[in-house]
Amino acid sequence: MNVIGSQGSPVTPDPDVWEQREMRDALAQRDISTVYRLLRRVGVSQRQIAALTGQSQSEVSEILKGRQVMAYDVLARIADGLRIPRGYMGLAYDEVTRVRVAERIGDSQAEEEESVKRRRFLAHAAAVTMGAAVLGSDGGTWVPSPAHTPAPARIGFTDVRQVEAATRALRALDYQYGGGFCRDAVVAQLSWAQQLLQASAQERVKDRLYVALADLHGLAGWTAFDTGLLDSARDHYGRALEFAKQGGDNTLVANLLYRMGRVYLHDDSPDDALKMFQLGQIAAQETASDLTVSLLCMNEAWAYAMMGREEQAMKLVGMARDSYCKGQDEPVPIWLKFFDQNDFHAMVGTIHTALAHNVDPGRHTRIAIPELTKAIEGYGSAMARSKAFNLTSLALNHVLENDVDRALVVGQQALESSDGVKSKRIGDRMKPLHKEAVARATNPHARDLADRIARFRFDAA
Repeated sequence: MNVIGSQGSPVTPDPDVWEQREMRDALAQRDISTVYRLLRRVGVSQRQIAALTGQSQSEVSEILKGRQVMAYDVLARIADGLRIPRGYMGLAYDEVTRVRVAERIGDSQAEEEESVKRRRFLAHAAAVTMGAAVLGSDGGTWVPSPAHTPAPARIGFTDVRQVEAATRALRALDYQYGGGFCRDAVVAQLSWAQQLLQASAQERVKDRLYVALADLHGLAGWTAFDTGLLDSARDHYGRALEFAKQGGDNTLVANLLYRMGRVYLHDDSPDDALKMFQLGQIAAQETASDLTVSLLCMNEAWAYAMMGREEQAMKLVGMARDSYCKGQDEPVPIWLKFFDQNDFHAMVGTIHTALAHNVDPGRHTRIAIPELTKAIEGYGSAMARSKAFNLTSLALNHVLENDVDRALVVGQQALESSDGVKSKRIGDRMKPLHKEAVARATNPHARDLADRIARFRFDAA
């Protein structure tokens, strides 16, 4: 809920307000009277509406009583002042608005379809991982038809190494600038690389090609996830799993299942995420990679922490630590190189942040803050997105400790680290911080932080 304190500037409404069905209907009809009434219902005062839209309180009062707003310039000023996407009011229409509108047509049906898609993907992933249709395999609509394109007559290891090199370069761009910056380039590279499947090659070359394509599909899935395209992410991960299994690389199979689990964690579905991580753990146990086992344990712990199940989360953190120590001398595949000591600190801090938010702030912020601080200190410019995530979590811990002044400083650092990074996930990860700041809006620093986050999320939408 957004409120305005007795002092200072108004808090901008949470962007999620505009996604509610009744609000979206009112915006589509340019029914500003209903829009204002719905804002009042969630605690936004007439004075706050007036301050944000540049109207007088008497004008707001008249609109609340039913006066229609017809002038384009007034509608535009209202949309911009309240940070309503203009496309929702038919004042503009761009690709972002088109996607967001399409995503929300028939919300209840979409939720049902998403649940079905998750079950089908789990069945498909289990069939690939176990080598048998243990849950009733269904290739599903997420697996696109292969493109029939001309292919070289014969390929060797040099051709595969080119695919691997391109994937490494594109992954580096994703880490630094976000999935929105390089997703089209990844998809274009996939279109070219899949031609190689039509070529003749030695068996060893084919196996390595399968693994290279699996990794590239995995990166395509990750960049789609980072830009908020869930179905596209699932498409790529479904293909990636098949290629990784065909290439005989269970370490990559486990990594891909971890990444799909992260999609569900981000979607606030820890139970579905946990199923992916546990399935990934089966693949990890078939490898000699203790680091892969550690990665899966860490993410299982995160899922349990989001559920508020502290004992299970802490047990898995301990298991992850043991496996991580044992895996220090093992060779690390390219898709696992991110999971270094720095990322380990970040994961521990993230898990304790979830427990602080869901179980006990007092005990867990004391652990989360130093762990996140260590991770942040280790991030350079090449990991701007990860730095922004961890700064956001650090600011949340400071808010939970009621150290709002420090939270404002760290929150601003998170926003600065996000500058130029094209990642929808950054704004999404700021939601809990925004909510906690709004709850303390009588504090001018908390109010300032909430408004800065709301502006950032609006601009990034």
